Amino acid sequence: MKTGVIIKSTGKYYDIKDDSDGSKVHGIIRGKFKLKGFKLTNPVAVGDQVHYEMEDDVAVIKSIQERKNYVIRQSPRKKHHLQIIASNIDQVVLIVTIIEPNLKPGFIDRFLLLTETYQIPVIIVFNKSDLYGPDEKNIFDTLKTIYEGIGYNVMLVSCFTGEGINALQQVVKEKISLISGQSGVGKSSIINQLKPQLDLRTKEISGYSGKGQHTTTFAEMFSLDEGGYIIDTPGIKTLGFNYLEVMDVAHNFREFFDVSKDCKFADCTHRNEPQCAVKKAIENGMISFLRYQNYLQIIDDIENQNYWERIKDY
Repeated sequence: MKTGVIIKSTGKYYDIKDDSDGSKVHGIIRGKFKLKGFKLTNPVAVGDQVHYEMEDDVAVIKSIQERKNYVIRQSPRKKHHLQIIASNIDQVVLIVTIIEPNLKPGFIDRFLLLTETYQIPVIIVFNKSDLYGPDEKNIFDTLKTIYEGIGYNVMLVSCFTGEGINALQQVVKEKISLISGQSGVGKSSIINQLKPQLDLRTKEISGYSGKGQHTTTFAEMFSLDEGGYIIDTPGIKTLGFNYLEVMDVAHNFREFFDVSKDCKFADCTHRNEPQCAVKKAIENGMISFLRYQNYLQIIDDIENQNYWERIKDY
């Protein structure tokens, strides 16, 4: 039995880098692989360590080693399935921008729900700084204060001017980094800066919709010349959470969880309950009201989804 790491996943076929000699083989899976009873669109993901056997020049994946962590999301195409974005990573580099395309309200907080379960470090990288006017710079400064205040690293970069690129190269050096973000934020352009020989395809923002265009269609891992790996993933348009409960969200807003021990009720949802320590912290300016608004929107979406699912089943 051979072992290796998944370096490319197209949904049905996989590229595996063999642990013993670094050679690349093409693989498939037979049988079913599950994750805590969830239905998965991709039972094997980039970053997975697998056991495989060669059969007629094809690597047949027999089993997956236990994952140290993974980033998972609700499938954008099958709402009752989950999709593993990547596994066994050291950090996430989340690419966003204030404009072209406009930052979706709540997007950053929605994404952070994907990483908090395993306490995966996230570097929030604001791209296209060369396009920022005074209003955009004020928004960036506000968001930088909020997210650095709760323990996230925030960076400002521009692929056009090169601002911040050297610092970002040091951040990903000798790490396994998942690169993610909204469609059109310049993710492929940043990866081209980190590893120029890749020359990944990029597209302009749609002039009609103002929305980003997908350039990456599947997940793939690349080695860096300075050491480490980056995992490129398709751009994200929406993030749903029908697999979570309200308390899952409350526990994974890190600053809410820190003060919630002082709430009167152990299952406080931080809405209308009396003696809520989180709401008191918001009133005192200790917790961002913007984060709280995003939290309320997320749990409202979850409750609405679950309500309509119950009605349908009934």
